[in-house]
Amino acid sequence: MSDHPLPRRVYKLGVEISIVGMGGIVVSGVSQEEANCAVARAVEAGVNYFDVAPTYGDAEERLGVALAPFREHCFLAGKTEKRSAAEARAALDTTLKRLKTDRLDLYQLHALTDIAKDVDAAFAKGGALEVLIEARRQGRVRFLGFSAHSIEAAETAMGRFDFDSILLPVNFALWLRGGFGPRTVARARSKGMAVLALKALARQRYREKDSPLRSRWPKCWYEPLGEPRAQELAVRFTLERPVTALVPPGNPELFWRAVEIARDGHPLTANELKEIEAMADQTEPIFRGPDNDANIAKEKP
Repeated sequence: MSDHPLPRRVYKLGVEISIVGMGGIVVSGVSQEEANCAVARAVEAGVNYFDVAPTYGDAEERLGVALAPFREHCFLAGKTEKRSAAEARAALDTTLKRLKTDRLDLYQLHALTDIAKDVDAAFAKGGALEVLIEARRQGRVRFLGFSAHSIEAAETAMGRFDFDSILLPVNFALWLRGGFGPRTVARARSKGMAVLALKALARQRYREKDSPLRSRWPKCWYEPLGEPRAQELAVRFTLERPVTALVPPGNPELFWRAVEIARDGHPLTANELKEIEAMADQTEPIFRGPDNDANIAKEKP
């Protein structure tokens, strides 16, 4: 791995985070010693952004112990998949206890997908958003955000509350072929939101239930890019969109590969953009967005 420091970008209010974050899934299902080593290595490489959720197995417990020596210098993001205030309040208490901290830098409504079941429920009276606002007022949380894999849910949520950031898939195939991303990212940026990117290394959904690739990438529900050249182009493409940082897939090999690429990254050339467009043409996006989003993608590759 290169000796170049991992660059940082402004998240909000002068807070800078590494352009690659470590997702908690990287340390889920491993020994505490392995988790400690992975986090220490990441910090040494320049990573200061860590993202975790209660749904990532034992990741909160592992990350809490591993991050303890570095906590004051890290940007720690948590999530809640709960939609009621009572459940979200209990979940936040548990998350803070597991992470061995009294505060989170960012707390996010996790996986907003269905407008009625997720957005309407979380934003209703007695909904989870009340807990996020309350936690920020109490100083237990500094910034508020959400993650989404649905354009409709993301844009509905952005229209109802002034969040600090959005965690959204930003991927070459989604952006260029799937009509997923350009419009939503532009709207988020126009509202002063930071954009945190998911799925930069995604290729497509697994074509077969028993695909042998599943054993190679056990922490990915989709088939990721496995070829070094494709990985390099995909990471650089995402980082050249208006994003603050990206969170790679949970398989350690993919995380470290993204760190390596980001440290050595340089602007994409015109020929490389053509190469990426060709990759996108041969890829079935894991998500698709509204038709007008696809039109924007064609206009601004």
